[in-house]
Amino acid sequence: MVDEKRLERLFVDMVKIYSPSGRERQLADHVRDHLSKLGLEVTEDNAGEKTGGNTGNILAYLPGKNKDGPTIMFTAHLDRVEPGENIEPVKENGVFRSKGDTILAADDISGIAPILEALYTIKEENLDHYPVQLVFTVSEEVGLLGAKNLEEGVLKADFGYAFDSNGPVGNVIIKGPTHNSIKIKVKGKASHAGISPEEGINAIKIASVALAQLTQGRLDSETTSNIGTIKGGKARNVVPDEVEMEGEVRSHNPEKLARETEKIEDIFRKSAEEYGAGLEFEAENLYPSFEFSPDEEAVERCQKALEKLGKEANLLASGGGSDANIFNGKGIPTLNLATGMEKAHSTEEYIPFSDLVDLTRLIINILSD
Repeated sequence: MVDEKRLERLFVDMVKIYSPSGRERQLADHVRDHLSKLGLEVTEDNAGEKTGGNTGNILAYLPGKNKDGPTIMFTAHLDRVEPGENIEPVKENGVFRSKGDTILAADDISGIAPILEALYTIKEENLDHYPVQLVFTVSEEVGLLGAKNLEEGVLKADFGYAFDSNGPVGNVIIKGPTHNSIKIKVKGKASHAGISPEEGINAIKIASVALAQLTQGRLDSETTSNIGTIKGGKARNVVPDEVEMEGEVRSHNPEKLARETEKIEDIFRKSAEEYGAGLEFEAENLYPSFEFSPDEEAVERCQKALEKLGKEANLLASGGGSDANIFNGKGIPTLNLATGMEKAHSTEEYIPFSDLVDLTRLIINILSD
């Protein structure tokens, strides 16, 4: 039986611990204390050194009890976005919110607290269970850096579940996109706008010509494209010699991702050449895509565990990235499961407590079969 009062304390205590990306030490130590009380083997890797943070990824392992079968991984991230300091969680009508001037940090405490409570319940009720590996990552919110910098060879699981998606418990992300980050710099020539404009090469104009040729937003059911920032120019009376832009392309299809990225570069390069400007174009792949069929073991186990809760799995594709993308890329088939959180990354963030309870029960069902 899930101890709902303890689950609530776990959640409330952890949302109050300030844990921004790169400064997760206090929350990591808090989680480690609970894992040690549970009798798990706990280690910390050197991801913090690699990312410039003060904390590494926290890993723990619990051997199985009377269950021969797969080692299952559960993962959630320790960091949060701003404003995430001095959070005062308020529970009204069964729903947790902040007082309104901060986030709630359900992203991703709503993943961590149910994992801990599930393990407490399994221990107290002496339930048989499969082996479990826990991975609590750092700096997820700033590029999935903790997962990317996990030490080689530390992942022992056969498959896993990340708890880091919005929506009610029962939403199961079985398809996630790959993502290219794009940086563009148009290099024109400065000149006095009133005395000698013909001697200048207007980088803003060139960028505008290229941007007008792009198709942005949702390109098809699998692909999106966006130029999100643009800055350039020095003064109103100077022909702007430089413009910098940042954007992205995401797709569930890696070939489409490559084609759209090449198309954007080609459009900007031709525009720059037409007006005698230079161009710097950089594309970086941030994470790989993943896709599961409904009959894969990780999906079927999750579906059966949800059925025990009286819920039907809602198998979905996502347009966002998560640590699940990285773990899939590292060879650990990993689904991203919804925790109940809504409006994450905003001061309107909230989560029904009933979803925290349901997620705890789901974890127990997955582990104990």
